[in-house]
Amino acid sequence: MKSKKEKLFFALAAFFITNAIIAEIIGGKLLVLGSSDFQFTLNLGFFSTQIGPFILSVGVIPWPIVFLSTDLINEYFGKAGVRRITNMGVIMIIYAFIIIFLTMIPKAAEGISPVSDASYNQVLFQSLWIIVGSITAFIVSQIVDVVVFHMFRKKTGGKHLWMRATGSTIVSQFIDSVIILGIAFYLPGKITLPQFLGFVLTNYSYKVLIAIIITPLIYLGHGLINRYLGKELAEEMMEEAAKVK
Repeated sequence: MKSKKEKLFFALAAFFITNAIIAEIIGGKLLVLGSSDFQFTLNLGFFSTQIGPFILSVGVIPWPIVFLSTDLINEYFGKAGVRRITNMGVIMIIYAFIIIFLTMIPKAAEGISPVSDASYNQVLFQSLWIIVGSITAFIVSQIVDVVVFHMFRKKTGGKHLWMRATGSTIVSQFIDSVIILGIAFYLPGKITLPQFLGFVLTNYSYKVLIAIIITPLIYLGHGLINRYLGKELAEEMMEEAAKVK
């Protein structure tokens, strides 16, 4: 029979991996926020460019659950726990893309299949750039997240859960946005520099806003887990998670 500790990890890992895979698969759909002609000038003295229009990938929609799962795993299972789910997540994302690719090989039954090959491939196929970009960003952002999370935890003596949860997300997701959008869209020439900067700004702003909004959910999750584990086991796990490994 699995222990409460094992059941908790499997539950958090399931939410984390499921939402991460969904985000990667649907990430190719882009939305323009507001007018597609809206732009503004960014002038840093040594660098000036027009930014806009503001583009958002629908792949960011499931990420609040990924944020929440990561922070709770960080809290109770530490760096080792986050490394485990990150490795599992990368393997499952690659596996999902392989399965999708394999399903594109056989031809759809003409006149029978309600989905044509063209429609199926257009929706599910991700370019190699997007796959590489998303996996690279996923790995790097998770590493940064866990480092920043435990840095805040150490600085605050284990207090202020909101600070380490939100702070780690704010830092890691800026890096995530730059890497994935740079590799997937800017480097292959799919978008211009102004569009790329606007893309990064929009996606990052959304992620920061969501990270702030879900802060009460982190406390709620923390409370529910403490109740499920019991005070003694919860404190023991948090103490163990706080140790550098």
